[in-house]
Amino acid sequence: MTELSGGHVLFLNWRDTKHPEGGGSELFLDRVAAEFVRRGYLVTLLCQAHGNAPAEETTPDGVRIIRRGGRHTVYLLAAITYLIGLLGIGPLARRRLGRPDLIIDVGNGIPFLSRLYARVPVIALVHHVHREQWPVVFGPRLARVGWWIESVLAVRVYRDCQYVTVSESTREELVGLGVDRHRIAVVHNGTPEVTEPPAPRTPHPSVMVLGRLVPHKRVEFALRATALLALELPEVELVVAGQGWWDEPLRQLTEDLGIEERVRFTGFVSEQEKHELLCGSWLLLAPSLKEGWGLTIVEAGVRGTPSVAFRSAGGVADAMVDGETGVLVENEYDFFLQVRALLLDAVRRGGMGAAAAVHASQFTWENAGETFAKVVNRQLSGEEPAPADQRVA
Repeated sequence: MTELSGGHVLFLNWRDTKHPEGGGSELFLDRVAAEFVRRGYLVTLLCQAHGNAPAEETTPDGVRIIRRGGRHTVYLLAAITYLIGLLGIGPLARRRLGRPDLIIDVGNGIPFLSRLYARVPVIALVHHVHREQWPVVFGPRLARVGWWIESVLAVRVYRDCQYVTVSESTREELVGLGVDRHRIAVVHNGTPEVTEPPAPRTPHPSVMVLGRLVPHKRVEFALRATALLALELPEVELVVAGQGWWDEPLRQLTEDLGIEERVRFTGFVSEQEKHELLCGSWLLLAPSLKEGWGLTIVEAGVRGTPSVAFRSAGGVADAMVDGETGVLVENEYDFFLQVRALLLDAVRRGGMGAAAAVHASQFTWENAGETFAKVVNRQLSGEEPAPADQRVA
């Protein structure tokens, strides 16, 4: 195990795992931060405040969390909090943040631009590039501004920094934006070891979508596929597991398609409920427009459940082996056809599930922490940026 030499790492991220809209990016940070603590570092996360957690706390893993501001103001307040700690204005400020030795600046479309004010090494952590998501979420005008910040301003600000990303697909996109390849290290997500006994598969054809309910996840594709499947497989069931502000439009589409009896919205699910759903489903559907990494695909794979996803969605393609652990598709109609084919072919589906379990087992949070720790150590020792092929084996 790579031991860190002691010191203070500050993560800047817009959310944490307790945030109502927290997702895979927050889980990655949470697990890597815990691995850093285990290796001897003091770790602080500064993120936006919300109603699900106090302004400050220390997690059971030993990570300090400081929550300030909201969705938009957290960026400014992060800079102010850091500078107050740096200048040592008052004992309270020093106690809360201190003086970090390294900053990991997480860019979820909008980065914290900490390179402009930090006096310590900065690592830019990018899960995926948001080119396709900007217009879906913000419309054409604001999308142009957001894309300029992400693709032009951020690249210039972090041009001399070490980058970390979670998939080879995102690495290639960053290179396309002008980031030097030799500055980008790849650290794959892990997945928790499954200790619970496997739950039984449903006796009827069942598929599920797992994740936040937001437009770019394109749960509509799964709903429309279910409507077509129900014409041939009247007992088919779609489980939509997750919560988000796009919940009502999805429920309305379910009603418009006349498949209310074929679709179950669960809302938030616990880890135990997620385990049972992933074990019970015949397939995981991942119609998302873009992902940095296919975390849910690996979570399903560990439980022997194959997935159907889109080839153009970035990191999901790196999380599976097309044709062996799942299927990558090109368009919405192909999505329906491949889901249908797997539901009707138990032998092929079973073989893919077994292969998915073997493939997913290589992705662990210990490996992720080990690889990221090496990148941090290189930065703190003043070495050159990590090579592009530094990734989980």
